Amino acid sequence: MPRNTLVIMSDEHSRKVMGCYGNAQAHTPHLDALAERGTVFENAYCNSPICVPSRASLHTGLYPHQIGYWDNAMPYDGRISSWGHALQRHGKAVTSIGKLHFQDSDVDSGFDEQILPLHVKDGIGDPSTLLRKNPPPRPGTRQMAAMTGKGETPYWQYDEAVATATEQWLAQSREAGWTLFVSFVLPHFPLNAPQRFRDLFDADALPLPKMQYQYTPENEVMAAMRKLLDFNDHFPDESVVREAVANYHALTAALDANVGRVLQALSAAGKKSDTNIIYTSDHGDNLGARGYWGKSTLWEESAGVPLIMAGPDIARGCRNRTPVSLIDLYPTITALAGIDQSDSPDAEPVRPGSNLLELAATEDPEREVFAEYHAVGAQDGLFMLRKGRYKLIESPGSTPLLYDLQDDPEELHNLALDADHPSVLTRLQGMLRTIADPQSVNAQAFSDQQDRAQQLGGEEVIRSITPVAFTHPGDVMAKPLI
Repeated sequence: MPRNTLVIMSDEHSRKVMGCYGNAQAHTPHLDALAERGTVFENAYCNSPICVPSRASLHTGLYPHQIGYWDNAMPYDGRISSWGHALQRHGKAVTSIGKLHFQDSDVDSGFDEQILPLHVKDGIGDPSTLLRKNPPPRPGTRQMAAMTGKGETPYWQYDEAVATATEQWLAQSREAGWTLFVSFVLPHFPLNAPQRFRDLFDADALPLPKMQYQYTPENEVMAAMRKLLDFNDHFPDESVVREAVANYHALTAALDANVGRVLQALSAAGKKSDTNIIYTSDHGDNLGARGYWGKSTLWEESAGVPLIMAGPDIARGCRNRTPVSLIDLYPTITALAGIDQSDSPDAEPVRPGSNLLELAATEDPEREVFAEYHAVGAQDGLFMLRKGRYKLIESPGSTPLLYDLQDDPEELHNLALDADHPSVLTRLQGMLRTIADPQSVNAQAFSDQQDRAQQLGGEEVIRSITPVAFTHPGDVMAKPLI
């Protein structure tokens, strides 16, 4: 009997705020139970720590520099085939429910049906992110701090609707062999959680963010980002910070509750025994670490994501240290659907990811993982290479950041400033350049963004548009579920 595949995705969920990843104060019982009966990848990463490029990479199985979806003003438009297209070519049923953050519902994105799709604003997104060398002021952090507190938001209401639509979809009788992509928005800011989830946490008992007011950026690009986005300036005292941290934990609990609803609906429909499940997020959240809030950095809090697999074809109760990333979902989802990767059109690009089922069979701590960032706040591109115990973050013309994640998992000591580690730095820089040359990729990103800015009317027009802090569900909520 053919298997089904259920992919559950969240938005901005740091793996550091999950019980199964070691946070004893997190309240994620349903995700923790999923982890217990499946495989947890301890070192999973996004390929770009911001929504639109990350999701484009996940769906196409290619890095941002290979596909040109650089930032939140350059959304996926279907011009490069996705794993959904691969499933469709082989006659597999594939449906999405929830956030996609593509250009709009009219593009051929590889889904037979999109239910409650949330896409970028007006099919354009946030054009202000195109102006990276002379960026306009950003309202995001000020808004994030001002909105922090107890209460429901449209995001919570949207996620509830997504959970309801998924319950209805799973309850319907359909032929086995389907793939369903369910995508929630939480715990993405604003940091406002429904009261019953906020009441689960004592703000004073949660740890404050590390190095919140003490960190001095060692990398020039990160220093410029700190200045533009004035991350900590609007979190003026400890009480506001504690409330923000507590609400983020509460939002993860709210997300977990909706994941629980989906998993319960799967069981109630009698489909648990023949459905493989993948849970992940598009990127993490700094949550005040080093004074940075939101995403957009390549430190573990922001670039790291949870990745859990469970089901009849997945090993139970396993924890795997192999570094993996979201581009690995393309070969994994297609393999779960029974598609041979060699059976692809000649024009298809060579995809760098690997099937997670094969990666889970053995441990390879030395596997390389790559990520990059070319969006808001970054006056030059940021590039990350994880290789074994070491992790490099580099930007053209700036001081590199090098960490030993074995001895320094919190990334507090930059070994690039240490005279004892020049060979490690040189080795990782060389490996990085076999994937992407920072100078040429950086130049291409700026060129593509300049072209896109001209398509939208030029810099003057873009500066007249208020930057988008977060995508509002808008009239999506007014549409019938299914």
